[in-house]
Amino acid sequence: MSKRKIATAEAPPVERDGRPPVEAIRAAAFTQFAERGYPVVTVRDIMKACGLTQGALYNHFKSKDELLHDIIATTQAELERVCQQAVVGAGADPRARLAAFVRAYVMRHCRLRIEALVANREISWLDAERVSDIRRSRRAIRDIVIGILSDGIERGLFDPPDVDGRRELKALAMALLDQWTHVSMWYVPGGPLSEEQMAGLYADMALRAVGAKPATA
Repeated sequence: MSKRKIATAEAPPVERDGRPPVEAIRAAAFTQFAERGYPVVTVRDIMKACGLTQGALYNHFKSKDELLHDIIATTQAELERVCQQAVVGAGADPRARLAAFVRAYVMRHCRLRIEALVANREISWLDAERVSDIRRSRRAIRDIVIGILSDGIERGLFDPPDVDGRRELKALAMALLDQWTHVSMWYVPGGPLSEEQMAGLYADMALRAVGAKPATA
């Protein structure tokens, strides 16, 4: 007579690198959406990638839509915080504030390339209600740049290009932000320039673009 094995409850899956489940889900979602695109990726794909059961997702998010909104909104809010902090810490000189903003913005887009790709490409899949807070944050970031440019012009420290004699600061800020954002599309770590060097290069280019006068000794 053969002995029967005593049935034991299977241990719940454990996230592979020890992060809390919600962080594991977010990380897997970013990678899956970046590599394959939001419409193609299923909840099963995300949970398989992070080593958790499908049910674990619904403990934190009601749907794939809510997950997409969460990961974009979270990374966007952190970008806004980092940029604000950089500007506040740079002092009163608009040249220093612009350079600090650009360095913080570009560093983050070099370091978190996958997050930036998903946030800028997959946001179109969100409905208007879900995307409203993300757009508010993006406007806030744009307005930081506009405020720095306006201050620099008023103090005679910036002389940016004009349009038919008009200072179009919103258009200028958007053009600069577009340039800084798209570094995430092509920058690869381990190349000839480090993240810090790339951030410094972009800061120098930004100061030249706005016609910043050199600081006196």
